[in-house]
Amino acid sequence: MPSLVKTEHVGRIVWLGRVPDREAALRSEALKEVQATYAGIPGEDHGGLTRPSCARVVTQYPKGTEIRNVRQLSVVSSEELAAIAEEMGVESFDPGWIGASVVVEGIPDFTHVPPSSRLQTGRGTTLTIDMENRPCHLPAPVIDEDAPGHGKAFKAAAKDRRGVTAWVEREGPLAVGDEITLHVPSQRAWAP
Repeated sequence: MPSLVKTEHVGRIVWLGRVPDREAALRSEALKEVQATYAGIPGEDHGGLTRPSCARVVTQYPKGTEIRNVRQLSVVSSEELAAIAEEMGVESFDPGWIGASVVVEGIPDFTHVPPSSRLQTGRGTTLTIDMENRPCHLPAPVIDEDAPGHGKAFKAAAKDRRGVTAWVEREGPLAVGDEITLHVPSQRAWAP
């Protein structure tokens, strides 16, 4: 019996991007197609098979400890970005502002899909969801470059809408327009 169940939720990739140098800026540049590898998206500064640990896992490792990179990609929902924009009072939300890698539309409550779920294209390229990507203050200066005075509103507006972090489980192409199907773990919710 499969441990992952294919759902009826099929979304579409509406935007792709990569952060070429996060030290210079968090902003991601838009792309039409990428060849996802086991190390992530080529040229993405968050890519690689390993990474230094950060605030997300500070209770497990001292900051800077080399760990497996399950944060290769930042995947967000176009519907949730629209809700963030509305709450922030901006006309639209540029996914580049937050260093997004993939924007999908059509999967409801996207930020809360279960960890370990898979997003799979028709060509077989598969992303594994690690966990919710919590909002922080880092996008504020990038947002303020294009929407002056709105950056500090991001963190509160993005609560429960910031998307997920993910890693490449099966290599292959990802392109704007690709359908992407959600597969979820077949297990009950944890009830300690």
